[in-house]
Amino acid sequence: MFPKRFIDFPDWNVGNPFLDFERMRRDMNRLAEGFGSGLPSFSTAGVFPLTNVTEDNNNYYVRAELPGMNTRDIEISATDSSLSISGQRIIAEEKDHVRYHRREREAGNFSRMISLPGSVDTDKVEASFMDGILKIVLPKSEAMKPKRIEVK
Repeated sequence: MFPKRFIDFPDWNVGNPFLDFERMRRDMNRLAEGFGSGLPSFSTAGVFPLTNVTEDNNNYYVRAELPGMNTRDIEISATDSSLSISGQRIIAEEKDHVRYHRREREAGNFSRMISLPGSVDTDKVEASFMDGILKIVLPKSEAMKPKRIEVK
């Protein structure tokens, strides 16, 4: 009796040796569920918009997915070596007493800062928006364009 009470001595009357693992699994599941459900409503829309950045010899191209948005809700600014896309994503509210089975689309303000691998000519940047895809063409500065050198 004495060693078990004052020293962490194993109890030989253990029914299921995996009981602690099961309890730990339940605790981890409960913790993981808490991350998805109790977020405040003022949170941003996460990593939004999803973007691809590509380049060729003359330009950098940024394509961003902005489904259901209007051009008036999008702001774009470019510096010498970065691009900022920000705005507000608005999602129509559901009726009262709606029960969600899955909620992955969030409304709110978003902002993405994209670092470009080189400098761009900010005076010639063009943006177009069609079918929920924002396409931005960023011409490389003359110093960044590859120069063809003729071998003599």
